[in-house]
Amino acid sequence: MSRQAKGRNWSAKVTKESNALDLAPKVFEGDSPRKIAASLKRSAEHSHRRKGTPFQSAMSMLTFYLNRAGKSLPAERRRTLEKAKDELREQFGRHP
Repeated sequence: MSRQAKGRNWSAKVTKESNALDLAPKVFEGDSPRKIAASLKRSAEHSHRRKGTPFQSAMSMLTFYLNRAGKSLPAERRRTLEKAKDELREQFGRHP
């Protein structure tokens, strides 16, 4: 495997095999920001391997996914995931 091909898939591997959270399959593909946030919250609260708080772990994974998707992420999908960030803050009682 070439270095470029090997490097291209590292973020997918992190999302799948994160040492902090066991994510539900296709969690970031959902249409409901509330359901995405709830799934991340559930995963973070049940994880015994995370290093930070459940909120930090869940938000970090969502931000990581958004950053790695970059410009290839369609605008509608990005809006949904950005709303999921707000919903995650709401569900953890972290109001701005």
